[in-house]
Amino acid sequence: MAQVKIIEAPTPCYIIEEEALLRNLKILDSVQKQTGCKIIMALKGFAMFGVFPVIRQYLCGVAASSLDEARLGYEEFGGEVHVCAPAYIESEFEELISYSDHIIFNSFSQWEMYKPVIRKSSKKVTCGIRINPEHSEVKVPLYDPCGPFSRLGTTRESFEENELDGITGLHFHNLCELNSDSLARTLKTVEDKFGSFFNRIRWINFGGGHHITRKDYDVDLLCSLITDIKKLYSLEVYLEPGEAIALNAGVLEASVLDIIHNKMDIAILDTSAAAHMPDVLEMPYRPEITGAGLPGEYPYTYRLGGMTCLAGDIIGDYSFPEPLKRGSRIVFQDMAHYTMVKNNTFNGVRLPSIAIRKSSGEVVVIRKFGYEDYKNRLS
Repeated sequence: MAQVKIIEAPTPCYIIEEEALLRNLKILDSVQKQTGCKIIMALKGFAMFGVFPVIRQYLCGVAASSLDEARLGYEEFGGEVHVCAPAYIESEFEELISYSDHIIFNSFSQWEMYKPVIRKSSKKVTCGIRINPEHSEVKVPLYDPCGPFSRLGTTRESFEENELDGITGLHFHNLCELNSDSLARTLKTVEDKFGSFFNRIRWINFGGGHHITRKDYDVDLLCSLITDIKKLYSLEVYLEPGEAIALNAGVLEASVLDIIHNKMDIAILDTSAAAHMPDVLEMPYRPEITGAGLPGEYPYTYRLGGMTCLAGDIIGDYSFPEPLKRGSRIVFQDMAHYTMVKNNTFNGVRLPSIAIRKSSGEVVVIRKFGYEDYKNRLS
């Protein structure tokens, strides 16, 4: 659809704040300039290609986990495309190579399977192995790549040091929304277990989960960790955060459709936790709302519910200084990452529009969704 410039967005609508996105990118770029590392954007966290022209002014590429993510990065971003997945689909692999610069294998069996295809390909790609340091920093088991019996990465016990011919790098990922002290502890374990192979590789990827753009993040420690690894082992260092790029860089605006009472006041919105912000139920967590507080903090408390038929489509309980009514606007904070990439059309509920709020305050709607978007997912 053609871009539409307005002051107030239709609801529901994801709105990316241009100034906040630029703030995050400048922080990330400062890390690159101080250390010489490369930071790439993990598409699994944020893949709004409408702002790729802005992001590629600061970052050199993307991290993908599937054929379609790799193609999106190749076609829309135009920089380096790094791919890492638990396993690759044989019928897709040659096409995947055509979009990729780095391909990281989760196991040596996958490397052995695809090594002949890599070597015969006219497209030259760099290959790596994902390692599992078996060091957990994440407290929620659902998001811990190093938990017991994890399928993600090769442990030291399973590491085949005689099969490194053609492997030029190692990749690890064990963080989620964490500070650089977690990376420091992880790096010590990685060095202890896999450091003996560092003289046989050219690069190392620290994965994602680094909350670099959070206010309390220790950027100086991160920079020293990167610099030490680069100096000690002469390795190129990559990081691939997704959330840090879009952290606090967007909102989801919604409207109240109805208010009912069942032992408490319940506001039904034109958005949905289940369909539009699934991490609210999966993580789970309680998103912040502009101008709202905890139950009882302000005079008027409501349970906010989505518009699907799922009984548990509940966003949470909030209080407001003024009573809500039909048409009241609700602004959910920090809704850029892990929303657009994970949302769905359950119940046929339409996806939120996507917009950008310019520094002037003007809102530019760049995408609206309709019936065909729902129908095309089905058959």
